[in-house]
Amino acid sequence: MKTGKNPRKREAFTLLEVAVASAVLAIALFAILNLCSISIRSARALGRVHVDASSLAAQLSMTNRLEEGVESGDFGQMHPGYSWTRNIAEYNTNGLYQVEFEVRGVSNGHEDRSRLQLLFFRPDSIRRAGR
Repeated sequence: MKTGKNPRKREAFTLLEVAVASAVLAIALFAILNLCSISIRSARALGRVHVDASSLAAQLSMTNRLEEGVESGDFGQMHPGYSWTRNIAEYNTNGLYQVEFEVRGVSNGHEDRSRLQLLFFRPDSIRRAGR
């Protein structure tokens, strides 16, 4: 008694199915590797220190008085290799002062430079003699 089905027939994947599955796997792996590469690049960019003049402006804004003139200094151990310059000049006779900040330094072999100009209102500030 024979039936139409072969009892010894084995079920397996065809070569075409294996090729399609391999291609899908390769595409998924390349997408995951690309995502990892982008994430590592972004993490490295976040690790770079960028020193700008806004921290100096914030520190100066907390003072009640301004003194005209040019000052300079560095950031010490906090940001080695960076220096700053600040120029304070009376902008008008009503207690308005223009302050120019400049920060310079070298980071990862590239020269960083940040400039900022602000106006501060300090009516009780010290004016230069002869003005």
